[in-house]
Amino acid sequence: MPPTASAIADIRRKLESRQRITPGDALLLWREASDEELRHLAGMVRARYYAPSACTYMVMRIINYTNVCVAQCDYCAFYKLPGQSGGYVLTQDQVFAKIDELIALGGDLVAFNGGFNPHLPLDYYCDLFATIRERYGERIEFYALTIAEFMYLADHARLTYAAAAERFKAAGVRWITGGGSEILTEDFRRRHSKFKYTVAEYFEAQRAIVNSGLRTTATMVVGFDESIEERIEHLERTRQFQDETNGLASFLCWTYKPYFTQLGGIEISTSEYLRHLALSRIFLDNIPRIRTSVLTQNERALKGLLYGADDFDLPVEDEVTQKAGATISLQFDQLLNAVRNLGFEPTYRHVASGWNQLA
Repeated sequence: MPPTASAIADIRRKLESRQRITPGDALLLWREASDEELRHLAGMVRARYYAPSACTYMVMRIINYTNVCVAQCDYCAFYKLPGQSGGYVLTQDQVFAKIDELIALGGDLVAFNGGFNPHLPLDYYCDLFATIRERYGERIEFYALTIAEFMYLADHARLTYAAAAERFKAAGVRWITGGGSEILTEDFRRRHSKFKYTVAEYFEAQRAIVNSGLRTTATMVVGFDESIEERIEHLERTRQFQDETNGLASFLCWTYKPYFTQLGGIEISTSEYLRHLALSRIFLDNIPRIRTSVLTQNERALKGLLYGADDFDLPVEDEVTQKAGATISLQFDQLLNAVRNLGFEPTYRHVASGWNQLA
């Protein structure tokens, strides 16, 4: 047997006996394994948690409450600097209108994503979230902030991460998601988001969120200029954090959209995305829920269910990715039929009736 084939066979035996692969194993798989081999190995790990045909989905809307941001990440086509023409902040009534539209479409999950807006005090967020909880009760659930926004707000209010988490809990918040991670290496952040927080600070904040009793998730964006070694470092840091906290309810990976950004570039292929999704499932053996991104890959993302994913969402809106070239389809029946044609039976995860099961 050729050396490479023998090494892949060794990794397969590891997975069959539920042993953990190493970063070196992950690098070998990326460089040497075929698509079919990656798909098979990812399916082996997926099968530890789910029946072969099982998958779940949600209908959700990302509400971009402001586009004013001082982070100046070069991969973002969405932000406006303070005082720049086109900047906005949504009123509560505008937010409610977007939530009402989501409910009319059958959705019940809202995610908030904006920016580092120096003119918005912590009370803006706490008042908004408390009012949403009072107005909608358990009809919806909401991802209140990304970790990056949470960190900025805590620092701006001169609060520790623990104290900020308690403020948001008191306002009815249950979730602060893993957004703002992109690629979790210090070199990547120095290259592309030098005004954002370091990797060490990111995990410090996420640990405080978990310790407060709030729930959180892991995210990752691929397709910038990151190396495979940087991708694996991101996965390794994520797996280690989950080992230490068991606080990550899911892992969602999506692709960088390069259009109209300062960084630019060429969007990676769906094939590369699917390979990375499979590698993520194989490596992240301690996160049962792996999600594929319809938002950035459209119907093509559904093939991710064949590469280890078990969950996806049907998005209604996300201005951040749409500004950079993402397109959204509201033809939900068509998308769900595509899932069935792949051999899966999708089940809607109604978050309003069980928020503590949301991932």
